[in-house]
Amino acid sequence: MSRGPFEPQISDLPSHLPLFPLSGALLLPGGRLPLNIFEPRYLAMVKDALASPHRMIGMIQSHKADDTLYQVGCAGRISDFAEADDGRYVITLTGTSRFTYLSDQLTADGYRLGEVDFSAFHQDLHPDHAPIDRVKLVDILKSYFDIKGFSADWSHIDECEDERLVTTLTMICPFEVSEKQALLEAPDLAQRTELLIAILQMSVHGEGVSAQH
Repeated sequence: MSRGPFEPQISDLPSHLPLFPLSGALLLPGGRLPLNIFEPRYLAMVKDALASPHRMIGMIQSHKADDTLYQVGCAGRISDFAEADDGRYVITLTGTSRFTYLSDQLTADGYRLGEVDFSAFHQDLHPDHAPIDRVKLVDILKSYFDIKGFSADWSHIDECEDERLVTTLTMICPFEVSEKQALLEAPDLAQRTELLIAILQMSVHGEGVSAQH
């Protein structure tokens, strides 16, 4: 079973994607990422993506030290689009699959067109129903939200299915870039959940966590 009726098949995944390097803004398969687009080069990028058969953009983070790109990003399909009166595009990307970044070239409009490889992440096109330690996750999440002063609709969280909960928390929590990248690169839902719990625990105990890639 695929993630949804509008999601691409393996054979539809492109070898090249427009890249949107944006550290701290993480997209995961099945997640939804709203974006305000206002820079001319990225306005052109969105226009080109909308004109393509797949309507996809590659979200990817960069290293703080030298702005080089991480090796793994996530492709998102433009699932919602609106034009603002001030010239912005307001879009939503729905995460499709992670990819391996190989290289890129600068387009005439100034955005980066990346050569990408999806072959290591075909499982991303299907929901992950692996069991997780949900009780432990929610318990440490409550402590984390208390420390950060965040409010939450716990009844809604209780009703949220496992993969959507982990995906949403990974995307919205204000973790370090390296932490978010480590969560993105986790092989599956079970390992992503274990890492998420560890990062939350370290945050609650006033420690830091870093990941080397």
